[in-house]
Amino acid sequence: MTSGRWRCRFTTGRIGSAALILLCIASVAPAKGRNPMKIPGAQYEPVTWAAIEGWADDNHEAAYAAFLNSCKAILRGPREGQLLAALYKVCERATNARPHKLGEARIFFEQNFRPVRISPLGTPDGFLTGYYEPIIEGSRVPTGEFTAPLFRRPPNLMASGRRKLGDLFPSKGVKVGRRFGRRKIVPYYTRAEIEDGALDGWHLEICYLRNQVDVLFAQIQGSARIRLEDGAILRVNYDSHNGWPYTPVGRVLIERNIIPKDEMSMQRIRDWMEAHPDDAKDARRQNKAYVFFRIVDLGTEEEPMGAQGVPLVPGRSIAVDRALHVYGTPFFISADLPIANEKTGTKFRRLVFAQDTGSAIVGPARADIYFGAGAEAGRMAGRIRNPGSFVMLLPRALDPAQVARDVPLPRQRPASFAQLDFGGMVDPTVDDVPLPEPKPAVAAGPVSKRKPRVLRQP
Repeated sequence: MTSGRWRCRFTTGRIGSAALILLCIASVAPAKGRNPMKIPGAQYEPVTWAAIEGWADDNHEAAYAAFLNSCKAILRGPREGQLLAALYKVCERATNARPHKLGEARIFFEQNFRPVRISPLGTPDGFLTGYYEPIIEGSRVPTGEFTAPLFRRPPNLMASGRRKLGDLFPSKGVKVGRRFGRRKIVPYYTRAEIEDGALDGWHLEICYLRNQVDVLFAQIQGSARIRLEDGAILRVNYDSHNGWPYTPVGRVLIERNIIPKDEMSMQRIRDWMEAHPDDAKDARRQNKAYVFFRIVDLGTEEEPMGAQGVPLVPGRSIAVDRALHVYGTPFFISADLPIANEKTGTKFRRLVFAQDTGSAIVGPARADIYFGAGAEAGRMAGRIRNPGSFVMLLPRALDPAQVARDVPLPRQRPASFAQLDFGGMVDPTVDDVPLPEPKPAVAAGPVSKRKPRVLRQP
């Protein structure tokens, strides 16, 4: 941690033999190899397995199979950072263990991970949405019925001044544009400019959909199965984007008092857009972001690939903020969701895994649950906009009680702390202990009329 302030709160609790629950709130940007317990804007609370509602009733064998998918990617990739290195070791054990008897998968998770409740700063819960893979009618050539092109990545699309980026186009944190003249890089075309023909003549059309509403929904979901006129299924997946910030169309409709917030769903958006095509065009173009696709070699019934590079598992795969979380990290999510109907009545208590990402998925304890492909999955996913409890499973090599040892404490602690260490019971009356303001270090040297040079804090 290079800068920023910390605020730590001590309360009573128990994790194995440790009797410490430490909630620490980070206020600095993440860095490569950072402490996994220092996620900006998050608060943590180590919990016991018994305290997790629904943990004992989950299908741990199904969860184990989804975890092995992530392990395939983790074991063949680099081990950068504490969390990824620790997950690598767990994945080695998971690949060799292969539990066969009922209950062994649950024992594996409990023996290799420690549960830590995580939520955004100042709130008890995170936030959940859903996504799916739409099945859309299309055509290889433009017709009177199919007029809206689905584009592949343009050759003049650049990220950080480079054109050749391979399959790994950065989703965040880079400047995306196009070259204008010999040296100047300008922002790429917006959704409105592309819809008005900015890419005409480039021969980038993968196929044609009925209208721009179908294109928008394919872009929101990040993948699609296109049923062509001859019955063949064309599989497409996210490839790249035009660099403009994502603006949710639902937010536009709420701000314009078109759809009430408590009635918002993907189906309501689609119904309104199809009923009001002219107004929908303006609302759609408020989102300047635009996604480009690539054709993927998948069978008709195979699940799409997530950003981790592994097949998504309905109900087990989630998209997370890649800037904060590591692919393959397990989370146990507890929420009451409107899966069966519009009412929030279905209990969702399930171990899921970070295997995907999305530009609209921002912040800690924020997840987009993958529900599968087709219209029914779309209806379920479109209804999800609910709070939920998140428990992050940290490898035991990153024991929260051990990680807490590195958290800076105030220089002058209350007397009640005098005889305590991290294995003892902390005084529950001490809450929100502030850290002293860091004082800048002044460089030593001879007296001078010049202002002293201020060094960066380590």
